[in-house]
Formats: sequence, C-alpha cells, structure tokens
Amino acid sequence: MAIEQYNGLGRRKNSVARVFLRPNGRGKITINKKPLEEYFHGLPACEAVVKQPLKETHTLSKYDFVITVRGGGTTGQAGAIRQGISRALLEVNPAFRSSLKTAGFLTRDARCKERKKPGQPKARKRFQFSKR
Repeated sequence: MAIEQYNGLGRRKNSVARVFLRPNGRGKITINKKPLEEYFHGLPACEAVVKQPLKETHTLSKYDFVITVRGGGTTGQAGAIRQGISRALLEVNPAFRSSLKTAGFLTRDARCKERKKPGQPKARKRFQFSKR
C-alpha cells in the first residue's frame, strides 16, 4: 500500500532539503528523524522560519512533514526547508501560489559565501599594509 505524499525540494546557501508532505496529518514536522523542536534545539527563530509557509496558508495542523536536509548551517537549512514546504504545498493546492509568492517563499535565495581570492586571507579582507 503506497502512502499518498507530495514532494518539494528547497535550497539555500549550501543546504538542500527534501520535503515529503503527507495529507490528513496533525501538523507533525520531522527533520532527519527528529522532531522540529529537537532538531533546532534552542533556536526559536529557525523554527519560526520553517513554519512561515504553514501560517501563511493557514494549514498549520493539516499536514505531516518528513524532511531530510543536508549541508550548510542551521540558518541555511531552515531557509531550504521553508522553500521545500512551500513547493510541496503548491503540489497539494495550486491556489496557495499567490500568497506564497507575495511572501517570497518560492524564490530561491541565491546569496552564497563569496570565494576566497589569492593573496588575501578571506574573500574581501586584505593583509595589513606596511609602507616601510
């Protein structure tokens, strides 16, 4: 017996999140086999970012989510999960598109870390200049 589910892929910085939305749920969010609160332990801002698309579409307790996320840090992972949840919600109901689009949850945030340049300690930082 196959479980009915919808997929969404989200990316942010170096993080990639695969989101599996299961209808007829109770609002349970599982990330890498851990509950949301345990995964982002002590970071309520990241938890709020993850729940933003659900609050925007008023579907906080209608679906269950199973999420696998890899790469990056906590902020990047939270942003990737947010985009993945938004895309999965679009598969369920295309009418959510206008509200999610105006909130900016469907747009891929392309900002990444700038590469280190040769002859410098970091991307833009310079070594100390000595006149003599």
